[in-house]
Formats: sequence, C-alpha cells, structure tokens
Amino acid sequence: MLSSKQVVTSAVRGITRTLCHVHDAELTKVPQTGPFILTTNHVNFLEVPVLYSHLQPRRITTLAKAETWNNPLMGYLFNMAQGIPVHRGEFDITAVRKALAVLQGGDILGIAPEGTRSNHGRLQRGKPGIVLLATKTKAPLLPLVFYGGEQYRRRWTHLRRTDFHIVVGQPFSVRTDPGPVSAETRQQIADEIMYQLAALLPPEYRGVYADLSQATECYLHFEPPATSNLLRTGGVRTGPSTGIAA
Repeated sequence: MLSSKQVVTSAVRGITRTLCHVHDAELTKVPQTGPFILTTNHVNFLEVPVLYSHLQPRRITTLAKAETWNNPLMGYLFNMAQGIPVHRGEFDITAVRKALAVLQGGDILGIAPEGTRSNHGRLQRGKPGIVLLATKTKAPLLPLVFYGGEQYRRRWTHLRRTDFHIVVGQPFSVRTDPGPVSAETRQQIADEIMYQLAALLPPEYRGVYADLSQATECYLHFEPPATSNLLRTGGVRTGPSTGIAA
C-alpha cells in the first residue's frame, strides 16, 4: 500500500508532466549516492515540485524563504519534502545547522544562490550564503539549471504545455586557504559558482553573467574526470587564477 507521501509525490509528478513537457534526460547525471549541494538558478515555483518528484528515490531538501510556509498548500508540500525555512536579511544559524545535517546524513541539499525568483529566467547576481556551506562541509557542488519554464503563464493561457528544460553540469568543490574568508572573497566565490551555471544556459538566459570571458575559477576545483563547465561554451581554460578566455 502506498504511503501518503508516495501518493502526493506521484500526483505532483503527474501534474507537472501534464502542465509541462519536462526534458529530464540529463537527470541521469545526478549521482545516486552520496551528499552534495545541488546548485541551481531560480526562475519560479515550478522548480521544486519538478525536482522533488523527478529525483525520487533520492531525497532532496531545499532551502526556501520562511514566507513560503504562510501558504498552507506550499507549507504542506515543503514540510513533506523536509524543506528548510530561511529568514532572509539575517544570519539564520538554525537554517545553517539543518542544512549541514542534511549533507552529513548523505542527502542532497538544493540551493539557489540568487536567493529570489527571477520570473524571467535570466540570471541575477548570486549571494554568498552558499559559500559557508560549501567550505564548511567540503561537499561537492553539482550545477543544474532550468529554462523555458518562465513561459508557463503564456503557454497555459493558450492551453499548451510548457517546455521545461533541465541541464546538469560537471561537479566541483570550493577550496580556500585556511582561516577566515573575507566578504569580498565570498562574493567572488559566489560569482565563480554562478558562472558555472551560466555556462549551462543558452546565452539569452545568462543575465548578469553573460560575459563568460570575465569568469574565474580561483577557488573552484574539478576532480578528474570532471572538467570546467565553461569548456562546453567553447571557452578555453587558461588557469585557476587567470580565468577563462572565451
């Protein structure tokens, strides 16, 4: 007999696949074991139900703004998925501890460094909060992006399914020197992570990270056989401190 969680998960998957044509073939690249930080862009509300229902049986926990729980339905769904509420505008130590526990338990932690929905799909400036978790846990980061879902309102108005594209990149880790990491360095690392996401997106979605020639990888490490995601754009890696020549 199916549990209530399995019933809801199956229903969510069915609804998302009815409303969207989910191009999910690249999800086979997501590791089936081990903890990692799934690093994504943040377009709209479609991402969490699509990911949660399509990554089963792997468990994924996402960070979400605390206001999400003000909506009874969304609160129910996020509680089912063991979502972690984050109080924005402050250092939420409770959220950090829960996020660390997810990774220590061997599960997937989903984070969108932009911190807020774009709704138009173009990348916004990444925030440095992800850097604390990446450096403290040493967990690998797996970049994953969505595009196409920003058109859902217009497509649904015309009773058409929305093409929801998913692209999964090469994993990497963040490495820093021992000791405190300055605010400036944390922002640089966040930007380096965001450029890895930008490289997975079509050019029109790269937003503030459109100029890939400005990308650096001073604090990113790719464990072979993984390679820089910037290479898929035709760029040439010139070294960890000199960036990418596109």
